[in-house]
Amino acid sequence: MRQWLDAFRQVRATSPTRERALPYDGRVYLLELAFDGSPDRLAVRPAHRERLRVLHEAGRVVMAGPYSDETGALLLFDVTAKEFDAIIDDDPYYRAPGVTIVRRQEWVPLFR
Repeated sequence: MRQWLDAFRQVRATSPTRERALPYDGRVYLLELAFDGSPDRLAVRPAHRERLRVLHEAGRVVMAGPYSDETGALLLFDVTAKEFDAIIDDDPYYRAPGVTIVRRQEWVPLFR
């Protein structure tokens, strides 16, 4: 293991793409939603998507979207814990009938 780590450090130090090879040390927050099939959530979805668009343009939403089978969605936020809580609290979509927050999780990706 030690030999592999030393070799990795050598390659990383001399790589022309050194900056891209370094691990990402920021934190990202993920939000996983489940949908129960109720159409009630669709009434507030346009405003929710507009909020996400604005947050994405500001660099606060990394990725967001529904699962292909429409059973839920996954959203990744590049924000502080306090901002993450405020985003969830300020958007009525997350409390809409038919929407359940399945997971709120801090994630530490290795690469970005």
